[in-house]
Amino acid sequence: MSRLLSVVTADLQTLFRQEVELAKAEVREEASRAGKAAGMLGGAGFAGYMVLLFLSLAAVFGLANVMDGGWAALIVAAVWGVVAAVLYRKGRTRMNTVSPKPEQTVATMKENAEWARHPTR
Repeated sequence: MSRLLSVVTADLQTLFRQEVELAKAEVREEASRAGKAAGMLGGAGFAGYMVLLFLSLAAVFGLANVMDGGWAALIVAAVWGVVAAVLYRKGRTRMNTVSPKPEQTVATMKENAEWARHPTR
């Protein structure tokens, strides 16, 4: 009986260690995905800023030849506002795919708990 108990205890310890390793792997994967999405949002912000700065100036000066400079600046700003909104939505959509909860670990822990309650099933 004691040998059986020690085998079960060893198996439970191994199972627990494996579950912890699985949780760590899942968290690392999700953190990597979150980092990539955050990098894209940051890159979109910086690119939007640079584009807004240089192309806006060129467009304002070009349109100022046809209309008042204030209206030209307003039109250019509106166009780049739409571009920034599109980039933001894409980054936000990708960020929403990131799950901080280790789904696979939770599922296997539920299976383990069910097995522990009814080991003969």
